[in-house]
Parts: sequence; structure tokens; C-alpha cells
Amino acid sequence: MTRHSSHHARVAAAGLAAGLLLMSGVAAGPAAAATTPVVGCTSARAGLAAELSRDITAALAGRRGTIALGLHDRTTGTTCTLRPFAAYDSASVVKVTILSALLWDAERHGRWLTDRETALSRAMITRSDNDAADTLWRQLGPVKIRRFLAAAGMTQTEPGRDGYWGLTQITVTDEQRLLDLLTARNTVLSDPSRTYVLHLMGQVIASQRWGTPYGAPPAVSVHVKNGWLRRAAYGWRVHSIGTFAGGGHDYTITVLTQGNGTMAYGVSTIQDVAEVIHADLAAS
Repeated sequence: MTRHSSHHARVAAAGLAAGLLLMSGVAAGPAAAATTPVVGCTSARAGLAAELSRDITAALAGRRGTIALGLHDRTTGTTCTLRPFAAYDSASVVKVTILSALLWDAERHGRWLTDRETALSRAMITRSDNDAADTLWRQLGPVKIRRFLAAAGMTQTEPGRDGYWGLTQITVTDEQRLLDLLTARNTVLSDPSRTYVLHLMGQVIASQRWGTPYGAPPAVSVHVKNGWLRRAAYGWRVHSIGTFAGGGHDYTITVLTQGNGTMAYGVSTIQDVAEVIHADLAAS
């Protein structure tokens, strides 16, 4: 969500909480895909890449709008990608980047987060609070945000200008890079910082736990952050990033969508994809 679309976003969130999933607005996406895109997968486990490619491609068949996705499972050495370098308005998924940058900067200065920063971080991630994101985005400023992106190797991410963090340009490649940093030891974020981000992503309120967690087996731990934003061009942007561990797997999923006629349509697209990914990995 961005400041200038907070009304639509909050109405949408309320609808999800009530289980309605009905949005006003354009009846259909701005453009239907002429052909179903074929998802590219590789895996060290025999047969898994072909199965995932087939099932994800089938899940996307006939879906309107533009969809990009990424999957990485460390356990089976599996990756899947579709449009990995396509840029999208970030909406609220950038809040994970904001928190990661805040923690990275605090580490560089040898300090813990203040009580104020802790409260803002919790509100920003677990409730997708825009005011909290505004405050932390301003506190960090463009220089620190860019320094974190450089340190993280997120070279395709372009911060939104004039305070519009929700218009940050993101790609599947960079979002998957961030999720990899959060789920494995690295020199960018310390173990306590990684644990803290995932802890908050694991406490997202129920009405915002849609998207990539859909269909995850009960034994799998789930950490998620979603984003949604409506603009005049390309309709609804609806995104979901998540990390999943358990059942013999350790994987991350990013799905970015735009050109959705309603928020509900974008949510459905993401969940169709997530469901087959979880099922295929659980069966492998």
C-alpha cells in the first residue's frame, strides 16, 4: 500500500478479514495473456523440475494480467522462475526491505533497535501499517536505503521517490535474494536480525496471511508479507513473498502480479500458484 491508495487498501484488507474477497472496480484485468507463459524450473531431484513447471504453468493458464514468480528450495536444489527481471511497483512487500535496512544500519552502528523502532517495526510488518512505514522510511532516508540494497546485492531494486516507498521498483530476482538472506547465514544481516524479521513475518495478522502460504502443509512454518495497491494504469498490483521450512524442505516463494481487475483476482492467482508448489514439494 502507498499513502495515496491507503483508503482502497484498507477497504480491501477489511474485505479479506471478513472473508468476502469482493472488490469494486474494473470487472476484468486490463489485458488477458495471449498465451500461457511456461515456467522454467531446475532441480537436483529427479522429475521435480518437470512436475513443478507443468503444474505451475497449468495454474497460470488463462489468468489475466502480468505475473512473475520465483521459487527456491535449498533441500532439493530446486529453482523456478518466470519473468525474474520484470519490474513492479512494490506496494507493501517493500516493508520487509525497510525493516532489513533498519536492522543493517543499526548493526553498522553497534546498537539495538530502540523501543520506538521496535514498535514501528511490529506495526509495519504484522499489520502492514503505513504510518509506521512512512516514519521508518523517512528516518533511513534514500542514502541508507541504497547502501543496504548495495550490500544485499539487490541491484535491480529502485527506491520510490518523494516518500512513496510503495512505488519502489522490485523484481522477483531481488525479492528472492532478500528472502535468501533472511533464511541462511550471511555477512549482510546477523542471525539475530534475520530471526527478528522472520519472527514478525510469522506474526502477520490473520486477514493478511493470504497468498504464498496458501496450501502449505501444517508441519511447515510460514513467514509472509503481502502487498496490494490499485493505480489507474495496470489495475491492482497484488504481491506475496514467503519463506517456508519443514517437511524436509526449506524454500522461498515470490509472486508479483499486476493488471488485476480486482484485488481478489490477484490473490486468487497467487494462491493457485502457491497451492501447486506446496503440493509438489510435499510429495517429492
